[in-house]
Amino acid sequence: MGKKLLAAGQLADALSHFHAAIEGDSDNYIAYYRRATVYLAMGKSKAAIRDLSRVVELKQDFTSARLQRGHLLLKQGKFDEAEEDFKNVLKSNPSDNEEKEAQSQLIKSDELQRLRSQAVSLYHQEDYATAISLLDSILEVCIWDAELRELRAECYIKEGEPGKAISDLKAATKLKNDNTEAFYKISTIYYQLGDQELSLSEVRECLKLDQDHKLCFSHYKHVKKLTKQIESAEELIREGRYTDAISKYESVMKTEPKVPIYTTRAKERICHCYSKNEQSAEAIKVCTEVLLQEPANLNALKDRAEAYLLEEQYEEAIQDYETAQANSENDQQIREGLERAQRMLKQSQKRDYYKILGIKRNARKQEIIKAYRKLASQWHPDNFQNEEEKKKAEKKFIDIAAAKEVLTDPEMRRKFDAGEDPLDAESQQGGGNPFHRTWNTWQGFNPFSSGGPFRFKFHFN
Repeated sequence: MGKKLLAAGQLADALSHFHAAIEGDSDNYIAYYRRATVYLAMGKSKAAIRDLSRVVELKQDFTSARLQRGHLLLKQGKFDEAEEDFKNVLKSNPSDNEEKEAQSQLIKSDELQRLRSQAVSLYHQEDYATAISLLDSILEVCIWDAELRELRAECYIKEGEPGKAISDLKAATKLKNDNTEAFYKISTIYYQLGDQELSLSEVRECLKLDQDHKLCFSHYKHVKKLTKQIESAEELIREGRYTDAISKYESVMKTEPKVPIYTTRAKERICHCYSKNEQSAEAIKVCTEVLLQEPANLNALKDRAEAYLLEEQYEEAIQDYETAQANSENDQQIREGLERAQRMLKQSQKRDYYKILGIKRNARKQEIIKAYRKLASQWHPDNFQNEEEKKKAEKKFIDIAAAKEVLTDPEMRRKFDAGEDPLDAESQQGGGNPFHRTWNTWQGFNPFSSGGPFRFKFHFN
């Protein structure tokens, strides 16, 4: 029944039947051999080797079992034990195919041992790149050799490519029992690469094996503290508490001053907070620091572009959005930001209501009204006697009134901020311009009717 289930690919059921068969007859070498086959199909090589060893113990001339065990030992990098199996096959009156296979494997084992000696020697000579090349060849065969994987991982680390070491070290944690050292190294690599969450996960695996492991415990406390600070800062950003988030990310930089990536990431998020908080000058400064380290950092480019827009530096904003788009063509936010910046540049070359009132783009309604009243008082045509000056003042006064109308109306201001002039006929796609009015439109108009201290008498012929 076990054989039938194995042939059908029902490995778990087949395994149960071979367990039962061996319980019924613990000296049945065929049952052990079949169970080893199931274990191999399930990827459980250690269990397969145990069963094959039992087969050889029960029937020493079973060449198939010796060949199979020799292959598995070679994959583990146990060259001496593998060679002993292949030599015993040659002594056991093998078939032609078995003899050929055993001789081939002995030659391969000898070559692999020579390469391993060379690789170790190159490692000690600090020629890590050549050592990696040799280890690549060896590990194509010796896929379950934990020591060689750890050696290649160490070469990658020495070569300044720690990320490539991770897969070898993860394999080593499975191939070698209680491998706290590998878990610790994986955790520190993730930490150096700026992934504190994965670092925390791996160092916990180390502590599961040995809760008193000094290096792992010390590293765990440090990473946990940093992770909590970052999580707290991100929560503050989600809540829109940007000033508090900036303070929290400044704490992150103090907690980890030695690993540059955490300083860069913290500055990237501080840059974002300043931009969102409309502290444009501060945002530009911090974003620029990030971009000196990472010129293609999309987040910093977008946030600096937004800060430039607040500062009315439209060409600089366009340049940042274009750089971002070159590195991420399908980002809709970048595309929309670039289009908006281009509209605002075009708009600035026409009538800019913010400039007319002399205020920033993030000015509040009270600031707008205050600036309007001051300028309306200054440029009211009744203040001028000379006809030429009066005409100039009339035009100026109309622009000031137009700016106030647009910027104190939330919907009109939203359109203007998006690059569309709600009072411009061209912008309105052929619609009438509601604000192309003459000075006569404003006769009797009192810009301070909301209770301001100024009063004007209008005198017209």
